[in-house]
Amino acid sequence: MDRIRHQLFLTKELSERLEVLASKPGATKSAILVDALTAWLNRRAASELEDKFGTRLDRMTNAVGRIERDGHVLLETLALFVLIELTVNAPLPKGDDAARAVGRARFEEFVARVGERLASGRRTLAPDPLSAIGKDQAR
Repeated sequence: MDRIRHQLFLTKELSERLEVLASKPGATKSAILVDALTAWLNRRAASELEDKFGTRLDRMTNAVGRIERDGHVLLETLALFVLIELTVNAPLPKGDDAARAVGRARFEEFVARVGERLASGRRTLAPDPLSAIGKDQAR
């Protein structure tokens, strides 16, 4: 194994502590210093990785948190809508084809609007959601 000799200057207190550690069986000053320097360099490399990617990971964590929050809002909205639909609105009678046709037309319009919103990137839950609805109804 290739080794390179280095001459180090240590404070008296640090030198005494190194002597105590090296006096134990199987320990040498060189092995102790190699282990200490290796650990220090590894911590520094980990710190450099943290510096390099930490900010980006923080931004990604915040974005995922917002997505999760938006998902909860959407699920709660859908659950409330379904609850109201099932408890407030009466089901259509089997023979009422005109009402069913109106329902189908409304559903198709709803699906078309969802598709348009997804394609355009506009959001109904914008800062002023009523303005987004008003623009759609003005068409």
